[in-house]
Amino acid sequence: MIIVTNRIKTKLGFAAKMAPIFTRTGILQTMDGFVKVEVLITKNLSEYDELNVNMYWKTIEDFTRWKNSAAFKEAHTGPTDTEQDSPILGSEITISEIASTLE
Repeated sequence: MIIVTNRIKTKLGFAAKMAPIFTRTGILQTMDGFVKVEVLITKNLSEYDELNVNMYWKTIEDFTRWKNSAAFKEAHTGPTDTEQDSPILGSEITISEIASTLE
């Protein structure tokens, strides 16, 4: 299993407003290999907010199919805000493989 994390920096006050966007019902749940999404908000920051959107997939190939799909493009098409108006200050994507767990 892999976890694709999108670490998103936003203007202060926007993380909690944006978090539900990533967990609303949609086509994502029907994609082969999709397991779940969880959204974490970093609490020890004062200059900006930070969301960590973790998407769990069975394989990297499953995630790649999602990333290259028309559904992905549709899900990531938003209003035509200018970059200046966007609450997003930046983002970084990392891909991790689960090596060990304890529940």
